[in-house]
Amino acid sequence: MLDDLKMIHERDAGDAIGVVDKQWKQLQHSFDVRLPVFEGIQNIVLAGMGGSAIPGVFLQAWPGINVPFEIVRNYDIPAYVGPNTLFISSSHSGNTEETLESLRKAEDRGAKIIVTASGGKLTEHAKAKNYPLYEIPGGIQPRMCTLFFLTALVQAFEQLQLIPEGSIKELHEAGEWLKTQADSWKPEIPTAKNEAKKLALEMMGKSVVVYSGPKLFPAANKFKICLNENAKNIAWVNQYPELNHNEFIGWTSHPVQKPYAVIEIRSNLEHERVQKRFVVTERLLSGKRPSPLVIEPKGETVLTQILWASTFADFASLYVALLNGLNPTPVVLVEKLKQQMDE
Repeated sequence: MLDDLKMIHERDAGDAIGVVDKQWKQLQHSFDVRLPVFEGIQNIVLAGMGGSAIPGVFLQAWPGINVPFEIVRNYDIPAYVGPNTLFISSSHSGNTEETLESLRKAEDRGAKIIVTASGGKLTEHAKAKNYPLYEIPGGIQPRMCTLFFLTALVQAFEQLQLIPEGSIKELHEAGEWLKTQADSWKPEIPTAKNEAKKLALEMMGKSVVVYSGPKLFPAANKFKICLNENAKNIAWVNQYPELNHNEFIGWTSHPVQKPYAVIEIRSNLEHERVQKRFVVTERLLSGKRPSPLVIEPKGETVLTQILWASTFADFASLYVALLNGLNPTPVVLVEKLKQQMDE
C-alpha cells in the first residue's frame, strides 16, 4: 500500500510529506529582529503549548543554556518570574489562550519579553508593545514549524550570549547535512528499502510507546506528538533512567496481551549507564512486553542526532496516517475543542 504513489498523493491532500521533506530549510531562515539591551537575565521561561513548546524541549538538550530554563504549558507562570526573567511567549496561531494569559502575568511581573508567533492576537500585542517579534512563516501546521521556532530562539539566545557562540552557525550547517538524510524515506523509495515505511507497518493498529535517553528526548517527544497529530494514533513517551524507577515495573503484569509497539531511540551519545539500561531492560522484560523496535540515530553530535531522529519520526508517523486512511495535516478535533471552549 505504501508504495502506491497515487494513493499517497490522494490521502496526503495537504502535502504533509512535502512539508516535512523541506523542513531542513527552516534551519537556514534568518529573522530580521533587533533585540534591545537585556541586562541581568537570571533565568528564562518559555510559555507555549503543543508544537509551539517543542523548540523548548530541543533547547533543553542542545546547545546548553547558561541560565536556568523552564517550559510552561499552562495558564500560570513560576513564582520566580520577575524583572530578571527573559520570558518567551510562543504561539504559532497567536491565539493560544494559555499563552496569552501567561504573558499578561509575566508583564505584570516586569519580565523581559520576546514573542514568537505567526499571527493572531499575540502578534498584534507584540507590535503594539514594541516587543521583539520573531514572525514564524505561516501556512503550515505548528508541529511542522518546529525548526523555524528553534532557529528563532537560537538566534535570539546567541545574540544575548545565553548559549555558546557559534550555535546558529552549527544549526545552519546541520540543515545542510539534514537535507540529504531524508532521501531514503521518501514515498518513491519502496518499502523494502524504506525504514520509515517499515516502521510504520510495525506501528499500525497499535498504541505506541516511545523511549529514549535524556539527550535524544526531544526527538522522542516529537515522535509522540507526530503520531498523535499526524496519524491520529495514541502514543506515549518516557525516558531512561526515570522509567526504570516506575514504568519499567508496569510492563511486568496485566494486561497479558499488550497491543503496543515499543520504539526505542538509542543514541551512542547518551551516558554510558543509560546505554546499558536499554540493554538490561530489554533482557529483563523479554516476554513481558513487545520486543523494542530500535532506532539508532545518525550524526556525530547531539544536534544532528536529534534532527535526524525527529525527521525520521515525521516520515514514519505520516506513513501511519496513510495506512490509517487519513489526511495527516488537519487536526479537526483541536479546532472543535477551541470553538466549544469559546461558547
